[in-house]
Amino acid sequence: MSLTDGSNQKPDADLISLAARRPLVSTGITNSFVSSTGNPVTPSQISFDRRELSAILRIYGFKVADGEWRDYAIDHLKDRAVFSVYRRASESPLYRIEKNPKLARKQGAYCIIDSNGTILKRGHELGQVLKLFERQLRLVE
Repeated sequence: MSLTDGSNQKPDADLISLAARRPLVSTGITNSFVSSTGNPVTPSQISFDRRELSAILRIYGFKVADGEWRDYAIDHLKDRAVFSVYRRASESPLYRIEKNPKLARKQGAYCIIDSNGTILKRGHELGQVLKLFERQLRLVE
């Protein structure tokens, strides 16, 4: 390796490659990245994208209109993103909708957990998981 002054000495520090990152296309998880060298890179935080948040807030809006839910919280953690639903802000969450990309190829990245910690539904697609909250038809007498 030659330096700008023409000598054949190696520099003291190795050069650091700042490779561009591109999203993974095959997994459908937009928060997973692969550097241009092909090595996976984990982002500092996992978050919901616009499409996911829109689907969650659509269900949330229906439940608020029915008077079942009143408050929510969004947490972006290092290993997962959590959308918590509350009946009242002072209580523990009724449900937690979690996105965990590490489980994307195994059980599915999305899951719904109730207030006791029981996993109610898990899957690879958020729309299928959120069907747990769809309105059930009731017989009116």
